[in-house]
Amino acid sequence: MPISLYNSLTRRTEPFAPLDPDRVTMYVCGPTVYNYVHIGNARGPVVFDVLARLLRRHYPKVVYARNITDVEDKINAAAQAEGVPIEVITRRYATAYHEDMARLGIAPPDVEPYATAHIDAIVAMNQALIAKGHAYAAEGHVLFDVGSFPDYGKLSGRDPEELLAGARVEVAPYKKSPGDFVLWKPSTPELPGWDSPWGRGRPGWHIECSAMCAVQLGETIDIHAGGNDLLFPHHENEIAQSTCAHGGRTFARWWLHNGMLTFDGRKMSKSLGNVLQLHEMLKRHPPEALRLRLLSGHYRQPLDWSDAAIAQSVSTLDGWYRVLRELADVPVDAAGLPVPGRVEAALCDDLNTPQALAELSLLADAARQQRTPAAKAALLGGGALLGLLQQDAEAWFKQAVDADVDAARVEALIEQRQVARAARDFARADAIRAELAAMGVAIEDGAQGTRWSVQKS
Repeated sequence: MPISLYNSLTRRTEPFAPLDPDRVTMYVCGPTVYNYVHIGNARGPVVFDVLARLLRRHYPKVVYARNITDVEDKINAAAQAEGVPIEVITRRYATAYHEDMARLGIAPPDVEPYATAHIDAIVAMNQALIAKGHAYAAEGHVLFDVGSFPDYGKLSGRDPEELLAGARVEVAPYKKSPGDFVLWKPSTPELPGWDSPWGRGRPGWHIECSAMCAVQLGETIDIHAGGNDLLFPHHENEIAQSTCAHGGRTFARWWLHNGMLTFDGRKMSKSLGNVLQLHEMLKRHPPEALRLRLLSGHYRQPLDWSDAAIAQSVSTLDGWYRVLRELADVPVDAAGLPVPGRVEAALCDDLNTPQALAELSLLADAARQQRTPAAKAALLGGGALLGLLQQDAEAWFKQAVDADVDAARVEALIEQRQVARAARDFARADAIRAELAAMGVAIEDGAQGTRWSVQKS
């Protein structure tokens, strides 16, 4: 079945057709590693992880790149505050980012370029833009001449004249126009810098992605994706730089943008004090429940975040994993799971994850009723395409979240309870159940013995 995706550039949903069906290219803007990312920063990686999974089902080769911005003024500030080189900061938070993404079930990208490894390419792109009349050097800076690119503003739908009129920027004396943006800037001795034709300096943020994308994927790519907060100016500037540097060639054929997260109806922002660090949330909630919540709304729309919403995601996963636990003795070939057509069809329709999740619920109901290998395989296969239901059911129920649960202690208490019940010492058995409940552990007696699970927040 064909894949259709909403293209922010054309403002319509279009059948996806890659430039080269044997090599589909996708670039997603990654993190600036100066601190832990917040939960909103995880929405794009989760959504576009599902897109990568879908594309791999349809095409023999997908090259998915997600960058690491490891030189930027916020990184410099963090390094200066600690009195360490920027590498200490970037290594620490890049490692944390990788760990957090893995816990969310996000597969690593095929390519993960670092900005500092592409300085030569960045300098070369600056030189090309100057040579073609789209950039100019001034006082150790290189700036892009926005007036030289007539299509500037096409992605965001903003008129360049209005942008300049409403720009709240400090107009540096070396700029020809207030809207011209920095491609290269000088570095003082205490800041990181590299030699260049314009003196020791460092790249501007926007050109880093343009250069990394060109080196890793090519001058024209199929899909460029990121949060809609990047649409302007970052993605607008990327188009201008890349198109002009490469002789007018199309930079990205599809632009995909995910919506932002709100918190109890309000935009997440540091000024409101409602920014939630992903690193901390992964300690308090099951990672799979966070992933499910991030997929629960259509990716282009805002998504509200609340404790109640996470609790609902936990409850949903409890129900699905309960079905899988009940079917533990039903054999399936884990290496050859089918992908149900209705789940795939939903994702082919501009990544309609809410519909795909609704189909997954129907598959869980069918598996509960039919109790067949085919029904169980369909549930697991549908979950796999969404990056869900990939852990053992018992592991899901026994994971300790927001509590320090000693599994060995739990097993010992359950054994003591079984001995007490066999001796008809029901008072002792009830006391042990109460002790387990106080530890945050629920137990369930069944034909296959006593099962336990941690009560998740």
